[in-house]
Amino acid sequence: MKIRVNRETRCGHRSLGFTLLEVIIACAIFFLVAFSVLQVVTTGLVAARKLQQREPNFEFIISPHAITNILVEGSASGDFENVAPGLFRDYSWEWNVQEVGTNFFRADYVIYYSKGGSSKQLTTYFFKPASPPGSFSKGGL
Repeated sequence: MKIRVNRETRCGHRSLGFTLLEVIIACAIFFLVAFSVLQVVTTGLVAARKLQQREPNFEFIISPHAITNILVEGSASGDFENVAPGLFRDYSWEWNVQEVGTNFFRADYVIYYSKGGSSKQLTTYFFKPASPPGSFSKGGL
């Protein structure tokens, strides 16, 4: 009884797996596609962040009053171009400081959004002992 041996199986000439070169080429194509997709996602996220509407905080207009020991009654208004040029184009601000007790001041701050017609308000109180007499100290309010 003779067993026939196929020549291809005897030499191991024909296998069912991939060669090392084929695997390297497949990995290179996969990583090329993966990094291309990551680049597109990153570019999209950067563009989306640039399109987001930024809103100013009250810190921009409160800080001059908070860092000093002297506060004078009065009011002022303006926009954010001198504070943060180009960052908050459609916003403006207004503040009003009034003495409500001896060296005790009430400060009202408002930020306006010109396109939407909305506004944000904040009221704070400051004790500033080196301040000149205001309307309360002079017998006003």
